[in-house]
Amino acid sequence: MPKPVENLLKRKKTGGKRRHMRGRRAYERDGFPLEPLVGEPKRKIFRVRGGNIRVGVVSDNYANVADKQGKVSKVRILRVKSSPANRDYQRRGVITMGAIIETELGDAKVTSKPTDNGVVNAVLI
Repeated sequence: MPKPVENLLKRKKTGGKRRHMRGRRAYERDGFPLEPLVGEPKRKIFRVRGGNIRVGVVSDNYANVADKQGKVSKVRILRVKSSPANRDYQRRGVITMGAIIETELGDAKVTSKPTDNGVVNAVLI
């Protein structure tokens, strides 16, 4: 559920209700968090402050994996092995920064933030 705006609906020290003086601003909007899954490539585009755009991964099959020599190749993600962010993310297959994913080249650690960067980057372990 989207979070409410801070300080608009607080009570007075006496316990009485305080009416908010204004409505919400566009930059105070909050939505549901993106939880990138392993699946068909899908992106979500957000308009952010200043008219800029931000791209977030909704689901993706591929990751840019760097090996020990620094060579980067695009490989298929097979599954999420573990996630330090949340124990439940491993079961659901949510890709987060720091998650260990199983790829065609082997196990890799995700180094990017898929919800902020719009891409899954990883390094072979």
